[in-house]
Amino acid sequence: MPHEVANLTLAEATRHAPFIEYARCLDASQRPGNHAGDWPEEGQFYPVRVVESHLEGMPLVHVLGFHGEAPYYNAYAPHRFELLYTVWLN
Repeated sequence: MPHEVANLTLAEATRHAPFIEYARCLDASQRPGNHAGDWPEEGQFYPVRVVESHLEGMPLVHVLGFHGEAPYYNAYAPHRFELLYTVWLN
């Protein structure tokens, strides 16, 4: 995806691209003190979208359906997740 996203629902994500990625949370530790919103649980599986962050200069994992406030929205560092599956919806 050429632009950054924030707080995407599953329906919104599949409008941009016809696939869903699934990942397992490997590291839910060290939640930033100023993070307001949903936080993943270690060991749980989530539908995600990996998006290149223009601010961070690296890919970030957005958990679909999660809600978070600025500055993090629902974006997490890639080391926190293991991408497992891509499901194409065509």
